[in-house]
Amino acid sequence: MKSQITAGWGRLRSVLPQRAELAAMRRHPRRDLLAGLTVAIVALPLALGFGISSGLGAEAGLATAVVAGAVAAFFGGSVLQVSGPTGAMTVVLVPIVHAHGASGVLAVGMLAGLMLLGLALARAGKYMALIPAPVVEGFTVGIACVIGLQQIPAALGVSPGDGEKVVMVAGQAARDFLAEPDWRAPVIAAGVAMLMLAGARWRPTVPFSLIAVAAATGMAELADLDVARIGALPAGLPAPSLNFLDIGALGSLVAPAVAVAALAALESLLSAAVADGMSVRHRHDPDRELFGQGLANLAAPLFGGVPATGAIARTAVNVRSGASSRLAALAHAAILAAIVFAAADLVAQIPLAALAGVLLATAIRMVEAGSVVAMMRSTRGDAVVLALTAVATLALDLVQAVILGLIVAGALALRAVARDVRLDAMPLRPDLPDDHTEEEHALLTEHIVAYRLDGPLFFAAAHRFLLQLSKVADISVVILRMSRVTTIDASGALVLADAIERLQRRGITVYVSGIRDGHHQPLHALGVIARLDAAGRILNTTPEAIAAARVHLHHAGLLPASPRTTPTGTPRP
Repeated sequence: MKSQITAGWGRLRSVLPQRAELAAMRRHPRRDLLAGLTVAIVALPLALGFGISSGLGAEAGLATAVVAGAVAAFFGGSVLQVSGPTGAMTVVLVPIVHAHGASGVLAVGMLAGLMLLGLALARAGKYMALIPAPVVEGFTVGIACVIGLQQIPAALGVSPGDGEKVVMVAGQAARDFLAEPDWRAPVIAAGVAMLMLAGARWRPTVPFSLIAVAAATGMAELADLDVARIGALPAGLPAPSLNFLDIGALGSLVAPAVAVAALAALESLLSAAVADGMSVRHRHDPDRELFGQGLANLAAPLFGGVPATGAIARTAVNVRSGASSRLAALAHAAILAAIVFAAADLVAQIPLAALAGVLLATAIRMVEAGSVVAMMRSTRGDAVVLALTAVATLALDLVQAVILGLIVAGALALRAVARDVRLDAMPLRPDLPDDHTEEEHALLTEHIVAYRLDGPLFFAAAHRFLLQLSKVADISVVILRMSRVTTIDASGALVLADAIERLQRRGITVYVSGIRDGHHQPLHALGVIARLDAAGRILNTTPEAIAAARVHLHHAGLLPASPRTTPTGTPRP
């Protein structure tokens, strides 16, 4: 018991902040504070927009950016990561809002937080690196499409219709707009999006999202445009509350919580990996990152916030702005909190169309066109996985899309590995002693054929192997050379047994040579080679198997006895 407690405490300490990291926050405070200010300026319109898109309102987005951003910054596994509401999470939350309401979303966030803590303590972070790149790229493309379609109603200035499928909601919004066109909202959204996209190419470090939103808000006020706005915001964060929890309904929220936790883990670790790639000295700890995101998702719902993840765009801005420690992400959260307390009335005047433009530009910038094109041209399998994951993200949901992409990618990978398995007929002469006569060589090759197995003999390749070996022509002895078999599973071992049995039913004697040490156990356990071993037909090398086969052929009267071998096949002295 004591050892278990010690091990548990050691595991918990491994995911808590380290003293050296906290000390690093004092090294370059000015640089980190400036980076935090820059990120906060970029994050403000995104937090507002994603809060509205989730269905819980702009205040929920701000609460998430402040609370989850601060908690994840302090406890997370990346010193450069910036967390908050994201477009991908918004996509998952919309159907949860439709099915369970706002209280259901808050409860799902807490459940997901507990799941993330469990994943962290189970040290599951390293397994996220196994997700294939085409799945990630397709996932990103699909999310970008969903985020863009979600903004169509606000960008057109019409009320969003009911429905979980964004394609249908966007289509209905377009029909409503065409029935009574009003170009004020589309002009605002398009202007904000174009300014952001053009500005990002011209001056990437300038926060054009905030500039565009401020300009749109000012123009709407000066022209007294009658467009939908964010509306009144609370001057500050609400007091912590657990009123949203309904113990009786928690069972129905487990499945949505699994989806939220899976997405939070995936997106946060991908974002942390991006930060690593942009930094020379910093490397994230995946388990600590899951732990920090778990705590963040436990804390945010208490203040009315939605589930959060690491945000790739904001993290990239943080790194480019010169951040060197956790202080930058903490400063970003503190500055947003100050805005919530001091500028709530000003934020309330922002047109919804302006935020729609911000998110439309964000969706466009999420997709690296060059990377997508290169991956589509890579292999047919990569193209299929990428396209399927993207389409599934639109048609199903994000977690189902990732699972489907993983299944297809895994199946294609197994297919590729199975194709590498070869069964090649090998000439005997290089394995025979030089003192055999030409006549003996000819006689041996008339009666013996040797096959070399290359690669893994497992379930995906087993059937193909059986078909090839079943086509062996009339011969007296088959020697299976297995020194180059890399792995054997139960399916492969059983197929090997079936092939040997078929050959023996045709009167062909089978010898096996070169079985690796690690392969004896599955072959013996499944009874594949027990009879052959008892009959002395399992040899260490191919020359030994040929010598034994020659003796067998001599006893069968198919070959004359060689003066250089005894009836047991061993050389005479």
